[in-house]
Amino acid sequence: MASPWQDLTDLTGDGEFTVERVRLSDKDIAIEGSFDLSPLARLSAEDQVFVMAFVQCHGSIKQMERIFGISYPTVKKRLDGIASRFEFVISEPEPIDDVERSEVIDQLERGEITVDDAVERLSG
Repeated sequence: MASPWQDLTDLTGDGEFTVERVRLSDKDIAIEGSFDLSPLARLSAEDQVFVMAFVQCHGSIKQMERIFGISYPTVKKRLDGIASRFEFVISEPEPIDDVERSEVIDQLERGEITVDDAVERLSG
């Protein structure tokens, strides 16, 4: 028996869709509105299984090779393809200017902050 998500992903393919009703089975409650699925839920059922296996393997590409009977480059290519469907937000800490750096060091020397506090503030 196919999972409901597999049926949904088979039905929608790569097309955009919005969920408009959510039913909480155990509470017999239905909520209507406009709900977006998470990027993971938007993956095909096959890709979801691949990601779940990767997580269960603790990121071991060697184990993924054995489980799926594919080569290292094929695992990497598949992971790259899945990752390309996600928007990753990697924020760089704002650099601290010389005046702020000097103030942190002065506070540390006066005993107003701990070394850990100083390191945290200096690293952004």
